[in-house]
Amino acid sequence: MSEIVLVIGNKRYSSWSLRGWLALKKSGLKFEEILVPLYREASHAELKIANPLAPPKVPSLKIGDKAIWDTLAICEFAAEQATDVTLWPEDTFTRAHARSVVAEMHSSFVALREFIPMDLLKKIPYQKLPEEVEFDIQRIFEIWRQCREKYADEGPFLFGQFTLADIFFAPVTVRLHSHSVPLDEICKSYFDTLWALPEFQDWRAAAEREEWVIGDANNYEAQ
Repeated sequence: MSEIVLVIGNKRYSSWSLRGWLALKKSGLKFEEILVPLYREASHAELKIANPLAPPKVPSLKIGDKAIWDTLAICEFAAEQATDVTLWPEDTFTRAHARSVVAEMHSSFVALREFIPMDLLKKIPYQKLPEEVEFDIQRIFEIWRQCREKYADEGPFLFGQFTLADIFFAPVTVRLHSHSVPLDEICKSYFDTLWALPEFQDWRAAAEREEWVIGDANNYEAQ
């Protein structure tokens, strides 16, 4: 068994699990993956068995006899341990900018999360969304446009090269895709770049093979 164990929820539904998993994958760290299907009677007990030192939520990281359970903390750990890649920009201001974007994604956009839970197998035609949801989406688009306009010369991701900021917005692309939300040229280009990420493609393929269906639950994902 690997010393590093990542406990995640359903790949179809769990946006926070996706973030933690992508961070570990991109870091190059070797880890074992334990998937606990969420919203079943035995889910909490199974999560405690998988990582006894962490609360029963996903994702959580077990490293020997230690545990990390906040998604941002897991991503920071992955960034610090990565050897062949840098998951934060190297420039001081650019790194601070990226941290600001990640912190905003980590703590905000409640209306979007509640109205459009992540569901990788859902795809419906676009319909006008509630005002507070549209407000969240437009703020996300504003972040994308600002970053792409500022860092376009350095690469195709938000800050040019791939960073944790891209990881934190990966589940947003699923929400937008599931409701066919219109994208302008800049946002569509970034969406396509992130959607084509090989690790993200692997996650989506695994989600399609899952047999568990949560149904109409609106609060799929525990951080």
